[in-house]
Amino acid sequence: MLVVMDAHATPEQIERVCAEIREMGYTPNPMPGPTRTAIGVTGNEGAIVETSRIVLLPGVREVIRVTAPYKLVSREFREADTRIQIDDLIIGGSEIVVMAGPCTIESREQLLAAAQAVKAAGATVIRGGAYKPRTSPYSFQGMGEEGLRLLAEAREITGLPVVTEVMDTETLPLVMEYADIIQIGARNMQNFALLKKVGKTRRPVLLKRGFTATIKDLLLAAEYIVAEGNGAVILCERGIRTFDDHSRFTLDLSAVPVLKSLTHLPIIVDPSHATGHWERVLPMARAAIAAGADGLIVEVHPNPVVAVCDGQQSLLPDRFAEMMDHITRIAQAIGRSVAGRPASTGVLQEPALKSQ
Repeated sequence: MLVVMDAHATPEQIERVCAEIREMGYTPNPMPGPTRTAIGVTGNEGAIVETSRIVLLPGVREVIRVTAPYKLVSREFREADTRIQIDDLIIGGSEIVVMAGPCTIESREQLLAAAQAVKAAGATVIRGGAYKPRTSPYSFQGMGEEGLRLLAEAREITGLPVVTEVMDTETLPLVMEYADIIQIGARNMQNFALLKKVGKTRRPVLLKRGFTATIKDLLLAAEYIVAEGNGAVILCERGIRTFDDHSRFTLDLSAVPVLKSLTHLPIIVDPSHATGHWERVLPMARAAIAAGADGLIVEVHPNPVVAVCDGQQSLLPDRFAEMMDHITRIAQAIGRSVAGRPASTGVLQEPALKSQ
C-alpha cells in the first residue's frame, strides 16, 4: 500500500500517519518527493483492508494499493528514478557511468596499470575482484585482503571510487572497509542472509542478476536489501543461461526497458560476462546504451593472455578506449552523455576484428 500525502502536509501530519501504520502492525517507509511525500507500507502478507484508518487522517490525499510483490523497488511506490551519489558521481541520472578494471586482482602492477588506463579512457569507477567465487575449488580464488588493499591504493592514485564483490556475511565487514560499492555476484543473488546484512550497511550495492533468475526474482532480491533500509541499489544484467551455446551466457537486453518500466532503481549491463568473448563486448556495450542502460561494467586487463581469470573476455586498454568513444556517440544520439567524457563528433567506424 502507498499513502500519498497532500503537497502541503506538515511533518507532524506525516508522522501521525506513520504512527498509525505502526499501530496497525506494519512498517512505514516515508519517501519525500519534489512536490509531496509518499509513505510506503510494508510488512503485510496480504491486502490491507483497514485503509479507512489512514484515508481519514489529516494531510492524506489518497491511498493506493500496490499490486507488485516487490514494493519498495517498484515504480508504483516511487515514480522518480533513484539517483545514487558517490562523491561527485551520480549513478542513475542523465549521465552514463562506466565501471572498468580486471576481473580478478592478480598483482599491484596489473591492477594499477588497468586502473590508470581505464581512467584515462573515461571510466569513473574501478572494478576489481579480491574474492572470487569459482565453479572449481581448484581455480584461483582471489588475493583476499591483500587485493582489497591494492584496490584502495588504486582508488588513492586515480581518485575514482571502487567496486568489489563480497561473497559472504563473514567477510562483509572487511570488504566494507575498502569498497565504495559492494557487489553481490550472480551466484549470491538469492543469498538472503547476505542481502539482509548488506541492506543494513547503507553502502551502495551492485546487485547482479543470477544466470537462472527471472526479472521478478531480481527485483525481489533487491527488495530484501531496500526493505532493510538501504535504497542505494544498482541492478545489473549480466546474461542468463538458455539452451543456446554460442556465447557464455545470453545477454538479455530486453531486460533493460522492462526493468525501467517496473523499477526506479538504476540499471547497468555487463557485456563481458554475458558474451564471454572480448570481440563481442563492444557491440553489446553499444546496444546496452541504446537500450537505455544507465551504465556498463566491463573487464579490462593489460595482458589478457596471462590473466588467471576470464582473460578471453577482457579488453585491452586500447580496445576499451575505442569502446568508450563508441558509447559516447551512442549516448549523444539518445540525448544522454557519458560521465567523465566530453561530447564526441564524427561517424562510428566498425573496428576490424583482429587479434588482441
